[in-house]
Parts: sequence; structure tokens; C-alpha cells
Amino acid sequence: MKLLQFIKSWTLPFSMGIGALAYLVFYYVPALEEASQWFAPIFNSILPLFMFLILYVTFCKVDFRKIAIVPWHWWMVAVQCLLVGIGVGAILLFGIVGKELILLESILACIISPCAAAAAVVTLKLGGNLEQMTTYTFVSNLLCALLIPLCFPLIEPASQMTFWSAFVLIMQKVCLVLVVPMLLALLTKSVPLLHRFHQWLIHIPDLSFYLWGCSLMIVTGTTLKNIFHAQTSVSFLLLIGILSLVVCLLQYAIGRRIGRFFRSSIEAGQALGQKNTAFAIWIAATYLHPLSTVGPGCYILWQNIINSIEIWKRGKYEA
Repeated sequence: MKLLQFIKSWTLPFSMGIGALAYLVFYYVPALEEASQWFAPIFNSILPLFMFLILYVTFCKVDFRKIAIVPWHWWMVAVQCLLVGIGVGAILLFGIVGKELILLESILACIISPCAAAAAVVTLKLGGNLEQMTTYTFVSNLLCALLIPLCFPLIEPASQMTFWSAFVLIMQKVCLVLVVPMLLALLTKSVPLLHRFHQWLIHIPDLSFYLWGCSLMIVTGTTLKNIFHAQTSVSFLLLIGILSLVVCLLQYAIGRRIGRFFRSSIEAGQALGQKNTAFAIWIAATYLHPLSTVGPGCYILWQNIINSIEIWKRGKYEA
């Protein structure tokens, strides 16, 4: 029983460890080269399916009558805008170029990206308010769709990004990731014929959390792939990793600190700290220097270690 409880408390590190080990085996064993090429497109297609299922199961537990913007949401929006403004302002004011620009772009990608869809899953696991977290997820994604087209052309003029093209592209992704599973969950909750299925689904303990753990294996392997194939020195990669850790700790700390004033430290900490790193990697690869994707790649490891510690502490408290 103790071993089972230990594994349940540290599900996220176990998932990351399995994903990392699997990638390293395929990377260092030449005989598995063909197999890795065969599995790669399968895993790429499975990951969006996992995210869809995670959100669908989570939204099935949401009481949509309680969806509303609360005061701490505005504080998180203000803090994110301030941090983004500091990053962009530093680049423009000091005319930063070269490797220093890549470092700041890595940090900026971690700050500007929206709250992770799985933040609601972790919030529920920690005993936070699911409805408030769900509301902020939508607010954060809308904010991201506004900030990216405004800020990125200033620091990467060569990208030739236009506001409306970037806004529409990001909103399309948001609709696919958030709106579709939400509508499907609403349909499941409201159709009488699906009532028994809905009740069965929401009473499976921690289903969305373990689905997130499975998806984390794939994400960790993809992160290692990006790091191993990065065309730069190990010392520079380590510097990006350390800076992403500092940014991760800072955002969690600020979120939890502000959240205490509203008795929502769990929700606010997750809102500002847990980022949609898959989205962050995509925007960095699309609009910024390719090496800036390493920052969000490292960030996903740090945020899930922090989440694991919080879940472990929560388990000790409940025990």
C-alpha cells in the first residue's frame, strides 16, 4: 500500500522518467532507429488526443453555472502583462541581439504562453476551485492571442507577422483545444440518455490526472529530442535551463502570493505558474529563434516537479 501511495503521489516524475528513459533507449540504440521513425508520427497524433480527453473529462466535472471572472483573475492578467512588458522592453531598450536575445526569447515564451489546460487537473488534485481555474484558462488563452501579435513583431521584425493573421491562427488552436471538448462535455451533461455514462465517467478517481501523466511521457520525450538536436553548446543549454527554472519558481511564487489575499493561492499559483508549454514551443518555433524552444521545453520539467511536490505535500496533509 505504501508503494502504491508513493507512486500515486509522484505520478508526474514517474511519467517524466519513463518518457526520458524511452527516448534515451531509442536515441542510443542504433538498431531501434527505424522503429523510432515509425513511432514518431504516431506519438505526434496521440498527444492531441490525450489533451482532448483530459479536458473533456475535466469539463464533465465543471459546474458551468459557477463559471465567472473573479478578482484574482484580473491580478494574474496584470502580472502577466507586466512581466511580458518588462521582457519586451528590455530587448528593445538595450538593443539585445545574438545569444542574449535567444535567452530572453526563451524566457518570454515561458511568460507569454497561456495557462495550461492541465492546470485545472492539478488544481482539482490539490483541492482548489475547478470552476475558477477553468474560467481563467479561457481568459489566459484570449490574453495570449492578443499579446503575441502585439509583442513578437517588435522583437522579430523579420517574421512578417500581422496582428490579425496571428490572432486568428492562435484562436483556431484555442477553439480546437478548449472549446470543442467543453461543448462535448456540456452535451454529455445535458442529454438524459448520456446521464449514466456521465456519472460513470466523473466517478473514476483521478482519471484526468492519470491521462495527463500518460501525455507527459510523450511530452518529455519530445522535449529531450529538441534539446539533443539543438545546434549549440551544452553550457548554453544549461543556462537556458537554469533561467527557465528561475522564471518558473518566480511565476509560481508571485501567483501564490497574490492568491493568498483572495484565499485562492492554489488556483492563482497554478494560473500563473503552469504554462501550456506545448503551445509555447509552437509559438517559439513559429515566430522566434528556433533555439528559444529549449526554454519552454525545460519549463515543462520544472513545473511538473513543482506540481509533484505540491501533490505530495497535499497527500501528507490529508493523511
